[in-house]
Amino acid sequence: MADKNDSIRIIAKNRAAHHDYFIEEIYEAGISLSGTEVKSVRAGKVNLKDSYAYVKGGEMYVANMHISPYEQGNIFNKDPLRERKLLLHSRQIRKLQEASQKDGYTLIPLDLHFSDSYVKVNIGVAKGKRLYDKRESEAKRAMGRDIDRALKNS
Repeated sequence: MADKNDSIRIIAKNRAAHHDYFIEEIYEAGISLSGTEVKSVRAGKVNLKDSYAYVKGGEMYVANMHISPYEQGNIFNKDPLRERKLLLHSRQIRKLQEASQKDGYTLIPLDLHFSDSYVKVNIGVAKGKRLYDKRESEAKRAMGRDIDRALKNS
């Protein structure tokens, strides 16, 4: 049987998420898309910047995720910024709702990927970083780059 990681292909990443937040937990969710949206996703025309997830009426949605309209889609294209329903078990939704109601926590999409032929999104339970936390993590990253560069050159 093939390794599970072999069938995952990343479409889009929210690069700012790890810079702006501490990610505490990650959940994988399915996402409800129309046919033309899937074609745009396959073409890689997705932007996760400034997107977030929330729970409303016992269901989970993602907002501000931009999927560009499919060029040959004509009347079947949907609004690029519409809210899209996430597919999770009800106990996972309850757990995420409790986590998001804690002070300083939010739910953000980390990446959009294909798992076999299904489009999935990784949702992170995130706590916002302060400015000094961002400086600290950037300094560590820069020090790691310097060490890697020194090892490569020697």
